[in-house]
Amino acid sequence: MVYRNSDGDWVNKCNSASKAASLHRTQKEAENAAKKMLCNSGGGELTTKGKSSKIRSKDTIAPGNDPNPPRDTEH
Repeated sequence: MVYRNSDGDWVNKCNSASKAASLHRTQKEAENAAKKMLCNSGGGELTTKGKSSKIRSKDTIAPGNDPNPPRDTEH
């Protein structure tokens, strides 16, 4: 999950984790880090929240070793 914290940083955090995996200056940097982390851990769902804390987008990340990944038209 990617969201903005009260300090203004963009947070990359696993839903089941109690702490952030990483902090970033921009939303794009946090999304890229989250995608890489999901890809390396076998894939999963990436939820990105905007500045208002509403869900902005969801993206299913395939495992990093998928030889025929699906085409994503949103991201």
